[in-house]
Amino acid sequence: MIVLRARRALVEGSLRPAAVVVDGSRIAAVLPFSDAVAAQEITLADDEVLLPGLVDTHVHVNEPGRTEWEGFASATRAAAAGGVTTIVDMPLNSLPPTVSVPFLATKRAAAAGQCLVDVAFWGGAIPGNGSELRPLHDAGVVGFKAFLVDSGVPEFPPLPDPRPALRELAEFDGLLIAHAEDGALITPAGGRRYADFVASRPRASEDSAIAGLLAAARETGARVHVVHLSSADALPLLAAARADGVRVTVETCPHYLALTAEEVPDGDTRFKCCPPVREADNRDALWQGLVDGTIDMVVSDHSPCTPDLKRLDSVDSLCGDFGAAWGGIASLQIGLPIVWTEARARGIDLADVVTWMSRRPADLVGLTSKGRIEPGADADLTVFAPDATFAVGALHHRNPVTPYAGRTLHGVVRATWLRGTVITDGEAPRGRLLSREDARV
Repeated sequence: MIVLRARRALVEGSLRPAAVVVDGSRIAAVLPFSDAVAAQEITLADDEVLLPGLVDTHVHVNEPGRTEWEGFASATRAAAAGGVTTIVDMPLNSLPPTVSVPFLATKRAAAAGQCLVDVAFWGGAIPGNGSELRPLHDAGVVGFKAFLVDSGVPEFPPLPDPRPALRELAEFDGLLIAHAEDGALITPAGGRRYADFVASRPRASEDSAIAGLLAAARETGARVHVVHLSSADALPLLAAARADGVRVTVETCPHYLALTAEEVPDGDTRFKCCPPVREADNRDALWQGLVDGTIDMVVSDHSPCTPDLKRLDSVDSLCGDFGAAWGGIASLQIGLPIVWTEARARGIDLADVVTWMSRRPADLVGLTSKGRIEPGADADLTVFAPDATFAVGALHHRNPVTPYAGRTLHGVVRATWLRGTVITDGEAPRGRLLSREDARV
């Protein structure tokens, strides 16, 4: 038995003094600060806060097949360093993609024995694999990812009409998570001017695709989730649909909350992602959407690649070309400090930030023993110093390309606990490969 005493711990949605009693891998009790006695006691420093381990439900690990972009060993090491104790791996960018039960088995075999944190898996919904959805669900995936526009990789084609998949998912209450952009409203992008790239993927392309997804969800009764929302113009659509009974949830990402189109230098493709980072007024509206509850959660959409694919140092005419560069931003290790830095400047409580990044994503995928400090939950914990600062330098991501390089952030993760034990450098991986069965524990 271990007792962790913290003058500030995130319990039941607020920060308060607490003694968290850990028995094996689980939290046994949450008591007043001075209560409980155990053979091993740890008292956090005055500047530290005890948080639940974060849950990141949007991570592109890419292994197997594109492991040179990112792999389970490096991704989970980065997660642990950033206070993230559970990730959910996206079904695309790996080869093969996770669109069938045999391919899920291939993915799980690649991950086995490599993970420093717990890992769950999304399945994929693509044209022609409708008969695979229930078997994948039964095999343990937490839901299904679909692209409503070209995904950027040929082995994961778009699903422009999600209704057939949604009808199938409604039969067993499966969840569809959708990259929502309308390809008919996207124009070819090329060149070094960031403004041209943003104009090529306008807010209207997201708004149109989201409207179509909501109509399909209303028609079928299925659950849907909008990934990486960047267009604040879609917020009224989402709020109205939810008020009408459509079962929809929404996420946004650190880059949409911290970065702005105005600050992106021409040719700096480290900032490229799809949908794009937009203007400052849009960023402010996304923050309001989080505060008022229209947006449910914040997750990373960690999608790294090798440096050459960013076209930063290319010797040909495509150097710094936003059309040619891979779209994806690496932030798994630093998501909490990124979001907290912006939130504290806006007067938003740390408790809200952590709820958006722990309990809400855990609930999305049914992992209700994760993302909370309460009796019976997994003892996944993060020791965080919210007032400490650091400059972003070397990261554990396999490839170091990130738009946050050199940026000063508030909030330092000082320790991460996975199921009752601190994760230390050099230890043998003990992360579990989770399935839907774990959601019922």
